[in-house]
Amino acid sequence: MMGADPNVLLRQGLALHQAGDAIGAARLYRQVLALRPGDANALNLLGQLARARGDLAEAIELTGRALAAQPGAPVFLAAHGAVLAEAGRLERAVKVLRAAVAARPNDAVSLRNLGQALTAAGRAGEALGPLRQAVALQPAAGAAHLALAHACREAGRVEEAADHARHAAADPALAGQAQFLLAALGVAPAPDRAPAAYVRELFDQYAARFDEDLTSRLGYRTPQALAELLAGAGIAPDNSRRVLDLGCGTGLSGVALAPFAARLEGLDLSPRMLAAAKARGLYHALHEADLMAFLPAQRGAWDVVAAADVLNYLGDLAPVMPAIAAALAPGGVAAFSVEAGEEAPFALGPGMRYRHQPAHLRGLFAATGLAVLAEQESVLRQEKGQAVPGLLWVLRKV
Repeated sequence: MMGADPNVLLRQGLALHQAGDAIGAARLYRQVLALRPGDANALNLLGQLARARGDLAEAIELTGRALAAQPGAPVFLAAHGAVLAEAGRLERAVKVLRAAVAARPNDAVSLRNLGQALTAAGRAGEALGPLRQAVALQPAAGAAHLALAHACREAGRVEEAADHARHAAADPALAGQAQFLLAALGVAPAPDRAPAAYVRELFDQYAARFDEDLTSRLGYRTPQALAELLAGAGIAPDNSRRVLDLGCGTGLSGVALAPFAARLEGLDLSPRMLAAAKARGLYHALHEADLMAFLPAQRGAWDVVAAADVLNYLGDLAPVMPAIAAALAPGGVAAFSVEAGEEAPFALGPGMRYRHQPAHLRGLFAATGLAVLAEQESVLRQEKGQAVPGLLWVLRKV
């Protein structure tokens, strides 16, 4: 490496980076740092590689070092703010992204990132300004329109939300998510389920703050309530069963289900949720898959199939219940929650989750060969200061 030019190495690393060779790019960036310690560009680019592989802690550390090396540089403010937002450090992200926008007012991506961070922090009204600026700068960008549509929905501006969702729907990559938002706004028919891309993105973005947000701010305790209902229905927490945790998320549900399990496996669409679940050390295996793709290969494999806060992202449960039943061993049990609604068979609520009519579900259970062992009304969470009513069920395969 003697005599190597750090600028040449940096350009070579960037070329590899852009070509998708993350390992080769990282090697060259580290060579740059060996020759020129504290090089802000090399640190920032290594941070981008860490972000791409989902290591947000390292990404924050590296982009933070780049910013410290060149305080006030717009590119490093933008990069560090984006990583902070993705990691759920929303207040700090808002501060850094505001500085990025102040330094470079026409940075449409930072404006969008700022607006999304404000929306996620419950400050949708403040998000409208930067998001409208992002749309004005990039009127053909579907992502900016979709972000503004979500902020408008949160701020109660339904007509404006629908208008921007329609613009976003022109982008084929975002059409499913935009149509789903239009359905939640009541201006388009509800699909049978939430798009997988929407669910994956929602929970990838939510993973870093999921546990604290749900348990502290939203009063969420559905996994514990399901575990209590299972025990009350005679399913002993004796570590004797094969348990499948559908939509396992960060593993909150696994904590509640582990006492029932000799073997515990989890399934989720979100890679970042699965990474958090893996860190708990509870699961014998974790699977990144859609439940309707996964369950058909699981015939008779499970003594307990649980789904806490999962079926509310599926509208039509007519194909789901037979798939769950088929995955159960004889005498096995299913335990799950649903948001309760009056409209049959289901309706898409303004919170972009489905509500199911209990009477319709009871008919599905009977038709599928699932007998009700226990049923309980429950407040599933708080949403905008209001209780979200739901039902908890424990069913036995007969």
